[in-house]
Amino acid sequence: MAVLMKSISGIRGIVGETMTPELAVQTAKAFAEYVKQGKVVIGSDGRCTGNPISSLVESTLVLCGCEVVDVGIVPTPTIQVMVEELGAAGGIIISASHNPIEWNAFKLVASDGSFLGPNEIQKLFRLMERDLKSAKWDEIGQAFRAENPGGVHLKRVTANINSAIIKKMKFSVALDSVNASGSYITRELLELYGCKIHPVYCEITGTFPRVAEPLPENLSALSDAVINHSASVGFAQDPDADRLAVVNEKGIPIGEEYTLALVAEHILSKRKGPVVVNLSTTKAVEDVAKKYGVPFFRSKVGEIHVVEEMKKRKAVIGGEGNGGVISPEVHYGRDSLVGISYILEMMAERQKSISELVAELPSYKMIKSKVKFNPETLSLVYAAFTKQFKNEPTIDIDGLRIDFESDERFAGGWVHVRPSNTEPVCRIICEGKTIEQAEEIFNFSSRLIKSVSKS
Repeated sequence: MAVLMKSISGIRGIVGETMTPELAVQTAKAFAEYVKQGKVVIGSDGRCTGNPISSLVESTLVLCGCEVVDVGIVPTPTIQVMVEELGAAGGIIISASHNPIEWNAFKLVASDGSFLGPNEIQKLFRLMERDLKSAKWDEIGQAFRAENPGGVHLKRVTANINSAIIKKMKFSVALDSVNASGSYITRELLELYGCKIHPVYCEITGTFPRVAEPLPENLSALSDAVINHSASVGFAQDPDADRLAVVNEKGIPIGEEYTLALVAEHILSKRKGPVVVNLSTTKAVEDVAKKYGVPFFRSKVGEIHVVEEMKKRKAVIGGEGNGGVISPEVHYGRDSLVGISYILEMMAERQKSISELVAELPSYKMIKSKVKFNPETLSLVYAAFTKQFKNEPTIDIDGLRIDFESDERFAGGWVHVRPSNTEPVCRIICEGKTIEQAEEIFNFSSRLIKSVSKS
């Protein structure tokens, strides 16, 4: 039986199973109540179920008294920017992000353009349980189509970029937008920078030609395009274009963890300030922050947690290791267009290739996996880790993260263990200075979880 996932990231499920017309109406009615029948921006990511779900959500919002601004098929960050620009009460993004084509979801945006926080999302979930009424016939709202939302977004992205120096380089760029929301706006961005574009999957077709998540194993077509066209760089997005993966000039994916590491190096070389990432993000970003002598902070996993910590710390850059770059000077949300702009600017200003830039960053190897366990033993699992590594720094705000400093086997590496919200497994994210060390950390952690869970 398919699971309906309700979390800080929104509401997602498989269309026709848990993502149903009834759920769309229920969500829209609750959101209308949440924003007190205010203005709502809606948009979708380009998958085939997006338009019908969007139409249903729009009609429901109007019938509940809201003014609706439809921005069409655009990246998630475009919708976030438009909520800010229009002074809307909120936004609904119909996108299952990196999930497969059969999934769809509702990402819920607050009036400041960032996602609903923990308390606010719970408030919405409670509203969904109520029997909410629609508006009377003479109190219904209206729906409008936004004019050039992409242009508004691009203006923000390019406002703080040295476009002239990028244009001089005449970069050759291969682009894989997985035939989704980033397809047209990203090409427009690259054209503004004077790049020669080699599109791989850049038509909005309703389906995805590759696995949606831009992991290295899913980017073979992009790698081939980089090699065949002797491109300077390859960029890959997920369906809602908030995440960015990079392929170097040799056709080799650098790993999405290094998207943010590159951007952090670039930003901190220009202006000093705090950096915020989540608990599962590569240590390379932390090392870059230390290099520039700036404060470094980690938050719970989840974009809104990073954003809240960034605001609290007045961070100049932040994000998540899944390729999510968050730049406060553009907006508080992950944005692949921001990442592309900073990386091209970095290449132009330093006159170096992607492989040269990555070679100058701290090098780590990461493993992300999971092991079956009994969730009832979670506190015992944490206790076993803290007892085993009692002299090591730990963070327990979201699962348990241990940074190894004194342990001879694991020194320089780290592990983050946290339970899944949807299945009886414990996720293990770990990193070592070598792949061998990362495997050692993972194997030890896996054995420890299994032994405690069985006892």
